[in-house]
Amino acid sequence: MDAADLEEGGAAMTSTALLSSVDGNSQWLDGGAMFGNAARPVWEKWLPPDAANRIQLATRAMLVEYGGLKILCEAGIGTCFDPKLAERYGVGDYGRHRLLESLTALGVAEIEIDYVILSHLHFDHAGGLLPPHSEIVAGKDRLLFPKARYIVGEEALARARAPHARDRASFLPGLVEKLDASGRMIVVGGDRIPGVLEDRLSFFFSSGHTPGQMHTIFRGDRSKAFFAGDLIPGRAWVHLPVTMGYDRFAEKLIDEKHAVYDRAVPEGWLVFFTHDPAICASNVERDDAGRFRSAKPVERLAHTPF
Repeated sequence: MDAADLEEGGAAMTSTALLSSVDGNSQWLDGGAMFGNAARPVWEKWLPPDAANRIQLATRAMLVEYGGLKILCEAGIGTCFDPKLAERYGVGDYGRHRLLESLTALGVAEIEIDYVILSHLHFDHAGGLLPPHSEIVAGKDRLLFPKARYIVGEEALARARAPHARDRASFLPGLVEKLDASGRMIVVGGDRIPGVLEDRLSFFFSSGHTPGQMHTIFRGDRSKAFFAGDLIPGRAWVHLPVTMGYDRFAEKLIDEKHAVYDRAVPEGWLVFFTHDPAICASNVERDDAGRFRSAKPVERLAHTPF
């Protein structure tokens, strides 16, 4: 199945697998850091920087609806930072929780989310679990999605509990403790969750970006959706050699991307991008020179059968 086939969308019965892209707050980060091994004359053609050398990035979640369940992959950056940190990271629409607004626009209420799958616990992927900073200051410091179970990989959770000096600033103080206290956290050590859609839901783990990053693979009725997280942040990073300065082990990450492509290309997976500012997903294909590239991009998904 091609990504282009998904643009038709339309209503479907609850037994049909549906896919939606859910935009959270955007952010602006240094382009050189986001394209660590690519020179500026190359990457600025892909994503033009602002005067401060920053590029705009989405923090997009993937919503899967199947069998009466609503499964949200990621929570975005949110707007939990104090104003100084929000300015540092270029958080867009500060004070508004864009992820919740996007869910509402899809007709989905916060209370309806059954599972939130977190690929890892860096702030731009898990910060949206927290309410806006103004509510936190007012004493309304809570975890959003009160009915949901929070699914976290064992190794990623261990990293968040004891981060390295290199990535300590990427984690939100107190978030792990809130997840522990919720009593609703599911810690995953294997490629499936016993008893939870085992025939549909599985995981691929990577460690080139951060230890134990957990990528959701959901088998739809016609295709598979792969949540790429920070393994492949957007279409500019599909090209195999392109990595980020934030990555822990660049060469390992390249090998992990290749392992994904070995399955995604022949099977026609829809690769979902959390940070691409323009598109939410695409297929991946190999050109005549053997290079991997994004193909048949999709700008937006809304309750789309897949």
